[in-house]
Amino acid sequence: MRKPTVVPPEPAPRHKPTHAPVRQDPALLRRLLRAKDRMDAASHEAWPVKRLAKVSGVSEAHFARSFKDAFGLPPHRYLLTRRIERATALLRDTDAPITDIAFQTGWSSLGTFGRTFRDITGLSPGDWRESDKAALHALDRVPACFVNAARRPDLITAVSEKRRQEAADNLPSDQTKEVS
Repeated sequence: MRKPTVVPPEPAPRHKPTHAPVRQDPALLRRLLRAKDRMDAASHEAWPVKRLAKVSGVSEAHFARSFKDAFGLPPHRYLLTRRIERATALLRDTDAPITDIAFQTGWSSLGTFGRTFRDITGLSPGDWRESDKAALHALDRVPACFVNAARRPDLITAVSEKRRQEAADNLPSDQTKEVS
């Protein structure tokens, strides 16, 4: 008798499927933009969801859900993006010490700043500054908005999730077997 062939199930997708954008109330979008503008203007300050929800005039849960639906990122990840953008601009345009830049951009710990910066950009702040200064500045003729968009950190995946994925990729193959 012949044994049936067992086909292993396909692995679950790592990322949630993208959904069509949710159509939101224009008044809610204005309130969300108000909170986003406040974060942009003072990205060095602490912006917990409670404070942002108060600025928007909605509950914390509704704010967090609506912000992600409207802008594609959770509020905390958006704030990290803004802080790293500001830090890269300061590293590029000034000779300020990295510690000063970390505190100016809202980080309370130099270690957290360095680790997050490296996780997002792939380089430590010092290495990033050196590589930027060493690069030829052929971008002088490109509009600043295009350059800034190209340099914007990609935070589609949470920093902690990136670390977990990298750690899993670095494990020897005998340690990555799944347990049933």
